[in-house]
Amino acid sequence: MNLGDARYRFSEFWSEFRKETSGLVGLAILIISLLTVILEPAILPWKATNGKWRSIDYWQDNSSSAPPAWTNWFAKLKSPVTQKLTVAKRDELDQDGGVKMVTSVLSYDYQADKAPLDVIFHITGTGDLPIAFSIERPDGLTIDLAQRFEQGLSGQDIRISTDNDAKDAAFAFAKLYESEQALENSSSRSMKPTELIFNTAGAGMASEFKPLKGQYKFIAKTMILDTVNFKVQEPTVVVTGSVSGILGTDDSKRDLFSGLVAGLKWALLIGLLTSAISVIIGVLYGIIEAYFGGMVDSVMQFVYQIVNSIPVLPVLIVISAIFKPNIFFLILVMVIFFWTGSVMTVRSMALQIKEETYIEAARALGASNGRIIFKHMMPILIPYSFASMALSVPSAIVYESSVSLLGLGDATIVTWGQILHDAMQGSAILNGQWWWVLPPGLLIAIMGMTFAFLGFSMDKILHPKLKTR
Repeated sequence: MNLGDARYRFSEFWSEFRKETSGLVGLAILIISLLTVILEPAILPWKATNGKWRSIDYWQDNSSSAPPAWTNWFAKLKSPVTQKLTVAKRDELDQDGGVKMVTSVLSYDYQADKAPLDVIFHITGTGDLPIAFSIERPDGLTIDLAQRFEQGLSGQDIRISTDNDAKDAAFAFAKLYESEQALENSSSRSMKPTELIFNTAGAGMASEFKPLKGQYKFIAKTMILDTVNFKVQEPTVVVTGSVSGILGTDDSKRDLFSGLVAGLKWALLIGLLTSAISVIIGVLYGIIEAYFGGMVDSVMQFVYQIVNSIPVLPVLIVISAIFKPNIFFLILVMVIFFWTGSVMTVRSMALQIKEETYIEAARALGASNGRIIFKHMMPILIPYSFASMALSVPSAIVYESSVSLLGLGDATIVTWGQILHDAMQGSAILNGQWWWVLPPGLLIAIMGMTFAFLGFSMDKILHPKLKTR
């Protein structure tokens, strides 16, 4: 087939395919999915999701089991959204003795009705690093939250949390307006430091939270003692809110939107690679059966019947439980069972094709069996197997998700099945954490529906008899 013939056949196929509404819907979703995979580095809010999905330290600044940020639209009392702040202003001043003071200011516009869960300051440096962290409130009051003097740093991240490191400073601030008894009562109620820092100053602030809304300034001051061996990066501040991200977080503080985006490429890889290899093997198997016939056909039919009768999911679960396989081993196991899907259709068509005149002519001219099979029969039959390929993709995705749901998948990658497994382990349904269960479940269903739409549409076009159904 030359390029002109291929272009003509594709044009003819497209003119029929675009009449199928379900096929166009499936194609649109597939294109969006592929674009998401290509643009994943730009889309991911948490860039290291793929490599650090199970790293506790990477997600420690998030809030645990936080609903999506958009749930604020339906709430009477607005919750603060988790935000990462960067430096808005930086000043350097020379002090006496050659010491340089670097002041970094990070601005935060607080407009919520609830206090943030935590405020976390990060700075990375090399050498000896004296640090002072404070906050300037909209009412002009300044609270000195924490001070540190780190020595012998070699690029470590310094983390200062108000929840752990600024309790004394927050209660000292409240002591200016409250009695000892009131502060003891608030302490017994486990009142967070942020509920004092973001509260309106005055009597009663230890017993009732009245948000002081407005522009807050987080001020980080660092001293440069040795300009030769000293390095410091711009500080950052994470304001941990009680709602977070597009799809919330799980009980390990992981951003679920990042996990779902990172899992998309594995869903496509599992589905497409498994179905493509399976269909190629099935097409070749069916052609060889039909072409040689006789004893070869009988033996191959016997093997086909045995493999086709084995239940795939139980075998996949047993193999995964024994070997703890990686994702490519799972794909290999699924290929071993999935190749039977297109065999009988290809065999019936190949029985007709091998009787065609051009096949007889090729045989008379001395063409080898391999040449006839690969040159004359496979190019004709493979296009008819595209529908089988599309229809087998959902099965591969669902099987891998089922294995991962049982905790037997590849733990080195992020898949939708693993997210559902973690949700089951964390009792997400019992705790009402719907954002942890619904999105991965819907995505598995949508991805299966996408390829089902494509498969049914191509089946109708490539097998004209189905048009009467």
